Amino acid sequence: MLYYVLIGLCFSLLGVAGLQLMYLFYLDRMDRERKKRVAELEHRCKILSAKLSAAQNTIEVQEERIENLEVFQNRNEEAWADVIEEN
Repeated sequence: MLYYVLIGLCFSLLGVAGLQLMYLFYLDRMDRERKKRVAELEHRCKILSAKLSAAQNTIEVQEERIENLEVFQNRNEEAWADVIEEN
């Protein structure tokens, strides 16, 4: 009878060890997928940072053009005011 109990205990422990081994494989796979996802996100972050930098440069150029146009328009308005006053 004791042999049957010991055999049952061995199978139970074997089942627990198998379950832990499967869980270990699961965690390892999840870790590899997480690392792959982090690498993808870092790559995407670099691309988006480059796009953001390009967009900021474009905005700066456009703001400079707008300022130049505003200065040019203000000069024209002052010139017309002088012309009108002279007449």
